[in-house]
Amino acid sequence: MSKKRVLTGVTTTGIPHLGNYVGAIRPAVRAAQNPDTESFLFLADYHGIIKCHEPEMIHQSTQAVAATWLACGLDPERTTFYRQSDIPEVMELNWILTCITAKGLMNRAHAYKAAVQANAENNQEDPDFGVEMGLFSYPILMTADILMFNANEVPVGRDQIQHVEMARDIAGRFNHRFRELFTLPEVKIDENVELLVGLDGRKMSKSYGNTIPLWENDKKTQKSVNKIITNMKEPGEPKQPDESPLFEIYKAFSMPSETAAFTQMLAEGLAWGEAKKLLAAKINAELAEPRERYNELTSNPSQIEDILQAGAAKARKEARELLNKVRDAVGIRPLK
Repeated sequence: MSKKRVLTGVTTTGIPHLGNYVGAIRPAVRAAQNPDTESFLFLADYHGIIKCHEPEMIHQSTQAVAATWLACGLDPERTTFYRQSDIPEVMELNWILTCITAKGLMNRAHAYKAAVQANAENNQEDPDFGVEMGLFSYPILMTADILMFNANEVPVGRDQIQHVEMARDIAGRFNHRFRELFTLPEVKIDENVELLVGLDGRKMSKSYGNTIPLWENDKKTQKSVNKIITNMKEPGEPKQPDESPLFEIYKAFSMPSETAAFTQMLAEGLAWGEAKKLLAAKINAELAEPRERYNELTSNPSQIEDILQAGAAKARKEARELLNKVRDAVGIRPLK
């Protein structure tokens, strides 16, 4: 029985935080250990430059994201781990797919429609004001990423479902017009994925400024945890789990029995300050070894580069084989 292929891309436009770890990194690393799964994970640096025009941020984020996944247990022997820009076959496939993609399909992409709507609301005469082709064509590049390795499943957030559906449409059009070469990918939505709350109770997000850094030391993690909002209840007063986002974060790092014990301590009047110390200790205990590994990797970037190049070599071997078939199918072939 052939293994199921699962492909995930991570955009290199920031430094991962605790919410990324709980919601994406930790579950993906665990899923990749399934013997029935063939996992592909790539650093989407070409996607990064669509919105981020700060070269140093792209560069630094690429290192930080790669080191984060490796430090958190990603096994490059089990997972094909590579940098998007190291696979030129993806960009060639991107162009071939661009040539068969209907503009009307791209007009319906959520990001593009949102930009057009914003222009209308701002009374811009040109509905495409400020829209660059990277934003407009983004779903085609994502399609190339997916189809290059004929992924069966693509784990995405709900905001990305449309792009996987577009990948299916484009793959189907190619298969019908030329030759059956592409698998039609399926969206994978994990209903149990934890969306970690931030310091203020909203989803933990850089845009809200409510994150807890992943790679700070124990002392700085405690300082971040101390910023979690609580009410004014005094030590000794009973407290409920829904009175502070602190409980949801604790739950993400605890076994059910530990969560139950923590709930009981709150009900018995545990002081918020003491509760924050317990939470920081939980976080630091789980991340102690990964932090050590992360610091080791980032202090030796060539080690990360070697791993990425090994992953790229493995990915390119397969990519070249498929691309040769694609080129032949569209008529780009040697003269004989």
